[in-house]
Amino acid sequence: MIHIVFQEADVAALKKSFDLDDTLQGDIIQVKDDYAVGPIADIFSEEGIEARKQWWREVLAGGDYDGKVDTGEVDDNKTVAELIERLNNDPEEIIWIWAAQNKHDVSGYYWLMSRLKDLQGRIFILYLNNLPFINDKGHIFYPTNIFEIPAKEFLKAKKLARQITSSEFEVDPDEWTKLCNENKGVRTLEGGKKLIQHDYDYYDAELLKFITTDWQKVNKLFHSFFSQQGALWAKSKDTTGDAYLLWRLKLMIADGKIDAQGEIKGMKDFEVKLKAPAEYHDNIVAP
Repeated sequence: MIHIVFQEADVAALKKSFDLDDTLQGDIIQVKDDYAVGPIADIFSEEGIEARKQWWREVLAGGDYDGKVDTGEVDDNKTVAELIERLNNDPEEIIWIWAAQNKHDVSGYYWLMSRLKDLQGRIFILYLNNLPFINDKGHIFYPTNIFEIPAKEFLKAKKLARQITSSEFEVDPDEWTKLCNENKGVRTLEGGKKLIQHDYDYYDAELLKFITTDWQKVNKLFHSFFSQQGALWAKSKDTTGDAYLLWRLKLMIADGKIDAQGEIKGMKDFEVKLKAPAEYHDNIVAP
């Protein structure tokens, strides 16, 4: 059995469950790219793959993850090729795809299963779609991430495993193709497995709410953003990563929407603040 997850924290959470249930034992493989953001046009072609890599290079340039694209650490296409080869060499091997109801997992699911059509009957999905679990305090909750599930609750979760149907292998890749053809920058989860797309500036307005007229370090800005928005956004499955937000912040600085001081590189290297109202005075147009 091979387990597929879409977030690094999911790996550790799933491993803990192995000590409680030997039947869950298997290799855990993570799909590492975040397919909820960035270009996805022709994503399975060499040109599309390279275009996405180049976009990530631009997003990460000068930041905390600069150069990561070309380290080979994230190569989902290689991962999938190795998975397919492994299943072709072992007719008894199966794959369990673990996905929770968040846009990151669902986008990754669409990307992955679109590559595995020739392995129908051997690909299973465990989708935590508004299902109740018991947390460590004994309270009922509805996890939006796999890693939120306590180890003992994976014994319940495994009962959700079912084969991805022939119908799903027809409909879901078509849905992903439609999204790829539309090729917008941000994907969010509307409900179930329904993804909707937005422009690249989707998070800008919300981020601007946390920028004041006082200088503040970007890492502290992001801490406030994620802390105060966490509970609300967890319910809406509508979060994104700090690397994406850092890229958007730099673009807003370049566009003159906010001020910055320091070396505009990583999150700890510079500060930002709103422009003073006087700076907009000359741009006011009389009615």
